[in-house]
This record gives sequence, structure tokens and C-alpha cells, in this order.
Amino acid sequence: MFAHFSCQMEMSKLFLSFVTCQVLFFFPVPMQGAAGNANLFREYIGSESKNVTFYDVPINPGIQFHFILAFAIDYDSSSSPSPTNGRFNVFWDSNNLSPSHISSIKNQHSNIKVALSLAGDTVLENYYAYFQPFSVDTWVSNAVSSLTSIIKEYNLDGIDIDYEHFKADPNTFAECIGQLLTILKSNRVISFASIAPFEDDQVQSHYLALWKSYGRLIDYVNFQFYAYDNRTTISQFMEYFKNQSSNYEGGKVLASLASDGSGGLSPGNGFFVACNWLKSQQQLNGIFIWYAGDSKSRGFCYENQSQALLTISY
Repeated sequence: MFAHFSCQMEMSKLFLSFVTCQVLFFFPVPMQGAAGNANLFREYIGSESKNVTFYDVPINPGIQFHFILAFAIDYDSSSSPSPTNGRFNVFWDSNNLSPSHISSIKNQHSNIKVALSLAGDTVLENYYAYFQPFSVDTWVSNAVSSLTSIIKEYNLDGIDIDYEHFKADPNTFAECIGQLLTILKSNRVISFASIAPFEDDQVQSHYLALWKSYGRLIDYVNFQFYAYDNRTTISQFMEYFKNQSSNYEGGKVLASLASDGSGGLSPGNGFFVACNWLKSQQQLNGIFIWYAGDSKSRGFCYENQSQALLTISY
């Protein structure tokens, strides 16, 4: 009951934020990046086995909707996991997010596509998931083989790159990931690819090297704006968005929030005000949320708000 009431309150704030954004003319423009709004919503799901299903998440038929399975990791699943040099294994909640579940949700909703995300922060919640190839050639060969098998078994459409820890230099990362995307797209195994960087010197050095050499293969930038301080203001968020749109120039940088409120610009502090303003300036490439497991206890308020916002026409 509390979650339902909270959702009603949050939805009323969406209308308020829509009105408020009409008078926010103090943000710097223009911004770099792909011009024009997109009605794309993306949701990470499956991490930490919180028993969340596709059917729990609200789906607006008037938008593009991507579920992103978290995660496939090139580590084994032993109690003390070891890297496997590009041989990926499924670590998402495959009991609730199985091939049959994916086929079912896609048959019921023609606007849904499903991707898998690589690596994430940790393996089994206790060990960092390092990018640690033995060599470029062997990693790429193993990754193409293992991921092609998983993608075909689960009837997936795309891939997301979310390595956050590295035991290889930026150029090695760029070549491994770039060659992987080249082959998967050339073989028509995937139709889209995204990356998920955040503001950290080591992380940015690796992803910007990838972007410089292979940015043409990357359809979306799921920048983790929620990795910034949880006291982020609207004006700070807009500056961060401008900076990252410049870093990944020409790319579709998405706005983002973490549903647990752990960081970044929260809805309570104006996230949807900022998104409305971006949309009014033809700069909203979409919204993604981390993640469904934390959203369930809130009644998926932010998912509903995000999707409603994306359907607004300017």
C-alpha cells in the first residue's frame, strides 16, 4: 500500500517537473552529441538474484524498451572464482529470466528487445570482475564463441559492455571489445551495442580509448550518472551531461538513475525536471535505470515516470 501511494505521489511530481522545466532557461546550450529525442527506456535486471521477472516491470507500449540482463562474466562460478579469458558464463537469475521467459515477453510486447551486459562490478558479490585477457586474439576468439552461443540460446538482440575493473591497458581493452563488437555485428549476432562507463580516471581511460577506435560500433552510451555524489543538483547534472556528451561526441548518451537513491541526481532533487529540459532541447537520447531488483520494493515508480516522460511530445 505504501509503495502504491508513493507511486501516486511521484507521478504527480512528474507533471510538476514538466511545468517547472518550461522556465529553466539557465542551463548551458548547445550540447554535443546526437541531436533529437529518442523514446528509449532501458532497465538492468537479473543481478543479485532478487526474484524479479520481466512481468513485474511496467512496460509502456508507446516506447522502445530494452531489458539488459546483468550479467555475463568471463569467470568461473567456483567459490573462489577465476577469470576464464573470454569464456563467458551466465550469472544473472536464469531461473526467472530464462530463454522461455524471454521468448514469452517478446511475443507479448513487440516493442521489447533484450540484451546482456558483460562483467559489472563483482562476481558472486564478493570478487571484482576484472578485465584480464591472456592475449587479444585468444580473448576475442573465446568471447565470440561463448557469447554467440549464449545470445542464440537466449534469443537476445544486443550487448552492453560494463567492465569496471581492469588488469589490462586501455589499448588492449579497446582492441578486445572493438574486435568482439565488429565480429558480432558482422555476423548479425547482435543488432545493437552499448557501453556503461562512469566518472573514474581508470574507467574513462579505457572506454574513451574504445570510443576513439570503435565508437562507430556503439549505439548507446549508458553513462552511470548515479555514480556521482548523491547530493548532485540539477545544474551539476546538466554540466555532467554536457561533459560526457562531449567526451563521447556523436554518441547517444542516456540519462540515468539508480532506483535505490545511492548516488547522482535523484528524482526528489530534480532528475525528471532535468530530463524534461533535455527533451525540450531535443537532447534526451533515452533513460536507463539501475536496476529492477531495487525498483520492485518501490512499485517501479521511476520506471513509470521515465516511460511517461518519454511519451511526451514537444
